[in-house]
Order: sequence, then C-alpha cells, then structure tokens
Amino acid sequence: MTTGQVDGALATAPAAAAARRRITVRGVVQGVGFRPFVHTLATELGLTGHVTNTGDGVVAEVEGDPAALARFGERIGAEAPPLAVVESVDGADIALARDAGFRILPSRADGPSRTLVSPDAATCAACLAELTDPADRRHRHPFLTCTHCGPRFTIVTAVPYDRALTTMARFPMCARCAREYADPADRRFHAQPIACHDCGPRLRLLTADPDDRTRPPRPATGPDPVADARRLLADGAIVAVKGLGGYHLVCDAADDTAVTTLRRRKSRGDKPFALMARQLADVEHLVRPGDEERALLTGPVRPIVLLRRAPHPAPPPGAPALSDAVAPGSPDLGVMLPYTPLHHLLLGLPGDPPGPRLLVMTSGNLAGEPIVTDDDEAVARLARLADAWLTHDRPIHLPCDDSVVRISDGEPLFVRRSRGYAPLPVPLPVAVRPALAAGGDLKNVLCVAEGRRAWLSAHIGDMDDLATQLAFEKAEAHLETVTGVRPQLLAADRHPGYRSGRWAEGHTAGRALVRVQHHHAHIAAAMAEHGLGDRRPVIGVAFDGTGYGDDHAVWGGEILLADYDGYRRFGQLAYVPLPGGDTTVRRPYRMALSHLRAAGLDWAADLPPVAACPPEERPLLARQLERHLNCVPTSSMGRLFDAVSSLAGICHHAGYEAQAAVALEAAALGAGEDHGPGYTFALHDAPTGQGGADTVADPAPVFTAIVEDLRAGTAPALIAARFHTAVAHLVRRCCVLARQRAGLTTVALTGGVFANTLLAEATARLLREDGFTVLRHRRVPPNDGGLALGQVVVAARTVPVFGGVGVP
Repeated sequence: MTTGQVDGALATAPAAAAARRRITVRGVVQGVGFRPFVHTLATELGLTGHVTNTGDGVVAEVEGDPAALARFGERIGAEAPPLAVVESVDGADIALARDAGFRILPSRADGPSRTLVSPDAATCAACLAELTDPADRRHRHPFLTCTHCGPRFTIVTAVPYDRALTTMARFPMCARCAREYADPADRRFHAQPIACHDCGPRLRLLTADPDDRTRPPRPATGPDPVADARRLLADGAIVAVKGLGGYHLVCDAADDTAVTTLRRRKSRGDKPFALMARQLADVEHLVRPGDEERALLTGPVRPIVLLRRAPHPAPPPGAPALSDAVAPGSPDLGVMLPYTPLHHLLLGLPGDPPGPRLLVMTSGNLAGEPIVTDDDEAVARLARLADAWLTHDRPIHLPCDDSVVRISDGEPLFVRRSRGYAPLPVPLPVAVRPALAAGGDLKNVLCVAEGRRAWLSAHIGDMDDLATQLAFEKAEAHLETVTGVRPQLLAADRHPGYRSGRWAEGHTAGRALVRVQHHHAHIAAAMAEHGLGDRRPVIGVAFDGTGYGDDHAVWGGEILLADYDGYRRFGQLAYVPLPGGDTTVRRPYRMALSHLRAAGLDWAADLPPVAACPPEERPLLARQLERHLNCVPTSSMGRLFDAVSSLAGICHHAGYEAQAAVALEAAALGAGEDHGPGYTFALHDAPTGQGGADTVADPAPVFTAIVEDLRAGTAPALIAARFHTAVAHLVRRCCVLARQRAGLTTVALTGGVFANTLLAEATARLLREDGFTVLRHRRVPPNDGGLALGQVVVAARTVPVFGGVGVP
C-alpha cells in the first residue's frame, strides 16, 4: 500500500499485524456447499487457516490482514450458498498459527449436535443442463446432483453431514468424481451425494407376472430401465417409482383405465390424485396459476401446489388431456413439476420418443400406511397395486412424503409440510426446555424443541396402523439424532384413546408427560409461528373435526381466550349428538339428520339427507338419537360442514377425510352473485354452572333457512355459498363480543376447517375490516399436522403437578 512520498521516494506503510479469528456459523450450513464457499472466500481474501464441519455448525479459523478478516466476517453470511440458512455468525480472536494456506479439514463429531440438516432440494438448473447435454459425462444420469441440489434429509444418518454418514457411503467415488469432490473450483467440491454413471447407484426395472402376482417380479431385460418404464406407462401400466423420500405409484394421467385401476387397487374412493407435469405449460389449460404458485412450482422445493381448476378448460392443440378420474369433484388440482433427475427422465427429455406428459403421482402405500421406502417391502406391500417397479440401490434412510401447499391471501398455506421443508426449524418466541411433542393421531407430525427452536418431523401419517407407529418411532429417533435435542419432557394430546398419547406414556423413562388440550395446542401453534411472546393472549378460533374436550365431549367449533399458559372457553357451537362416531363421519347424512332433529325440523321425505338415509336405517337412527345410545355430544364445525353438505344435496357419503366439506366449498365457488338475505346463527349466553362456553352459537336458524331455500328451489351452490358467509360472519360476531368483554384484538384462525380458503379468506377479511389483527398459519399446517408445535410450546412451559403427568 502506498502512502505518499517522503524525501522524494515512495514510502510503504508497515503492514498491519496479522490476526487470527475463529468464526462459527450456525444454521443450515452443512450439505449446502458452505465449506467450499468458505474456502473460496478465504483464498480470494488472501487468508490462511482451515474450515470444518462440527456438531455446532461450520467452524473456520482464518488468519491474515485485519482488514481482510473484517471483510471475511461481513461476507460469510451475506454471500452464503443458495441452500444455506445462516442463523448466526460468531467470532473470537485466537492465537496465530502461521498456516501455509487454507484447507478443508475432516468433519468433527465431537460435542453436542446443534447444526441444522438441509431439506432435500430439487434439481438445480446447472445439473438439469448437464442431464440434457449429450456431451456431458453425466448426460441422462438419474442421480445427478451438486452442492446446490439433491437429497439431504432423506439420506443423512447422523451429523456432521459427510458422505460417510449418508446412505451414499456404500458408493465409493470414481477417480473423476473424486477429483471434482476435491477441487475447490468445482461446484461439486465436497458435495456429499455426487456420483456418475461409473460409480453411482443403479436403476433396475422389475415387472410383475400378470397371471400370478404372488410370484416375485422379474428383472426387465432391456438396456434402459427408464425407457422401458415409459413404455409401460404409455401402455397403461401402474409403475412403483422410487423417489427421494419413498415410492410413488405412477400412471398416465390421461388414461382413464389406468387411473381408474389405480384408484380401485388403492381403495382410494374419490380422493384426488396429485399430478406431475413435464412442464408448467402442460397444465396451464387446466388450472390458473398465479405468480406465487408459479414460484412454488419452479422453485428449489417444488411441492405439490393446489391450484384452482379452470372453469372451462380450453386445451390448445397438442396439449395433454386429463382423465376425469384424476380429481373427480375437486375444485383444485394438485400439481408438481419434476424435482429429481429420474422424474425428468421419466417424463422424457427433448428428442425422446413420445410418452405421457402428465403423470399421476401418489404415495406408494396401502391406505392408511406410511409411504414405502424399503425395496423388499415395496415389492411385497405394493404387489397388488403395481405392475412394475422402477427402483435403485440407494437406500432411503427416512420416509418423506411430498409437501402440499396452496396460496391463500397471497401467501403459502401448508396442507402438508414434509419434503423440502423438514427439518428446517421453526423459531420460537419463547424459550422452552428440551421437549418432545407426540402430535395427534391423524396427519401425525412430531416435534422436538429446545431454547428458541422447534423441529417438526416430516409427515408420518395416521396412527391407526402399526407400520405408521413404527415409522413414528424411527422419525423420533432420527430427529433427536440430527438436532441433538435430548427431551426432558414429553407432551401429548389429552385424548385418552390416542395412540400417540399412549406411546408417550410408555416412553417417559422417568420424564414428565404433559397432556395438552387439542384446540389449545392449535392456537398455541398459530401464536408461536407468528412470534407472539408471553402474556399476549389472543382470541383463538379453532375449527376442526374432532378434539377431546375438557367435559369429555367432542369439541371442534371453539373460541378460546388463550395464551401459552392456559385458556378460557369463550364460545362454542351448540352441542348436537354425534350418533355412532366414525360411522357418521363416513355418512354425512346421519349428521344432517342429527342437526335437523336438534333444530326441531322434521325428517321430511323431500329433504336430501332423509332420502339418502336407507329406510331401514332411519328408525334405528331416530331411536339412537332419542335415547342417546352411543351418542357423544359434539360442537364440531367439521361435522357441521358435513351436515350442510348433505342437507344441500351435495355429498351424503364421504370416501375420504373432509370430502363432504371439500365438495361444499367446491359448490360455493361456483355460486353466482347472491341477493338473498343469507343465513344467521343464533348467539346466546350459556346457562351458568353447566361447564360450557360463555357464548353458544346455535345453527338451528341456519338449518331452518336452508330447508326453506331447498323448498324454494334455491341452487345447492348458492346454499353452499350462503353457509360459508354465515360461518364467516359468526366468527366476526363472536370476536367482537370477545373484544368487548376481554379487550383482546388479535385473532388466531386455526384448525383443519381453515384449510378451506374460501372460508378462511372471507373470515380474515371481515375481521380485518373490524380492526382485528389476524393470525393465519404460514409455517405449519392449520390441521393436525401443526398440532405438535403448539403442544411443545404449551407443555415445555408447564410444571407437571403430580405423578409425572401434568395438565396446563
């Protein structure tokens, strides 16, 4: 550095004394190319030292000019690789070591694990270019990946994240891959899952014996398993395809016979299938994606995105067709784009022979079971579902279903948070002790937390099945391994029959177990993800199908004044009998008849649910309701939607969860402008001393009005729309009352019913017009998939009162 002339000669300032700093970077910094990035940055700035992975994150020691060290500290977080999530950068001065250069050291497994494992990421643009380039040595390589994309969470067996601690450990790198791995200038520098045609996993295609499915499938003899699989799909076959987080069952989405066969074999009922399109243009005549949806579909996660169907599809010439059997009666299509090289190959690269451009992609499992990941298990359990298996020899360490997301009010709303998002932590606004929450029994997701972080597992499933319970145990152990959290406390739902709760009871190992009320947990989850701290109670509107109430009734239409430490039941739907539990959930007409009876309305033959109820069942149901036989009182909003769906003549039998409510929403979307008076719930104060809520919402006037509409010839779509509007106005009226009596101005909308975006958006709009601050879920699903987050925050702040079991 020149500073000027002294006595006619250039004078050089003495170099600043070298310094050395240890920099610790925490967050998602392993498996995302962070050490190569640090190597490049340090070398560019002329610094010496080293960098390594540890259980605490990435630790770099850098030595050199103090100004260069300062620039290093400024840039290490700001210019991190695309998949990195930097939570903190801490530095400390240390003694000089006089290194000769800068090195990447082997990872250290010492100390507790506090680093974050990256989710799996979709194939990046650079890898996709290589996949399609005939001159590239990885042309058409189905396991192509680099530091910016590919598997992470589903292959990591422990931390620090190194190849030896992934399922790629069994594939030694060839000389060319090893050179790339060791070259700081290469984008595969220290990319753990890299491989090529010479050293990577191998695909193979197995085909079933169509005459005897009990016989083991046979390996196909063709040279290209993917090409053979494409031909099978084009011929109408159902192929089980091994993906990132498990097997998919795949068929041509344009083939009515194939889709119907898959639906029948999987006992799917009318539940919609998801689609994978070769490119977005192939579905633009079927749906109406906005900018936010396009960004999700083409981004680094590529979840299933729920898109509203175009009302009158007009396919351009050459556009792929879609079987009506893919999503019958659904207002949405679930669409995703290819996210692995194998998916791109399966849908065809430019120049490939013609093949299906739209594929049904549904989880490879039997109904109610978790997604299959093991190859032998796939052959055995999917034997009656698949005609062939496109598989490979890279193990999947942990199952991970596709995430399902929709856009609501311009922001993402999770229906299922799994691939691409798990195990990213959710920051907590309050510190919690190390804890484990078991979640619920439906859409189970578990959660561990410590300090101000909570980690949710991938979607596990419904706990009725033994295979799901085993998957739960494996997910719990894995989450503790990769997070380093050692729970001192367990949390579970208060329902005494929940398997998740019984699992927690059997695994306390001397630790306390806290039972958390279902809807309190829902509300706490919404509060936590919006960063609400202590002593900031909200009006929690928790609408769902079922939750165990304090009075042992089935709650589900609840308005609680709540914070993390407790709640008061301010409002509820009026109780009506739930005759027969699950039977009534599957037959919404029974719920409609229960509501008609509660409203004092006759079961007249002209009413749709009366006509839908078999004549022999009707008197039995009447006696059941009259004598309260196997009738649990319920305030469920989900069951109310079922009842109205049947009463409007829209859905009398539910083949999958919430089918009647989904059909009601779909009908409402098709309603035109409404000039009618609409429907109104009655609101009245509850009698004191009966243990219920302060305020009760009675739907009887709504049922009376709907019956009048039916007899006036009002269209079902208009009835559906009026009902949605009535529920939204009910929430506003209750919240205004709560504000008047309790002075609260923040409303949390939660529970599975608020996955209905027509209702959720209308309700939020009305509340905002009235001056409320509205919290809607953005980081976890509003359904039971987000329950564990609320459980862990409530429970970890609770001191168990006796016997090791506490109730907040």
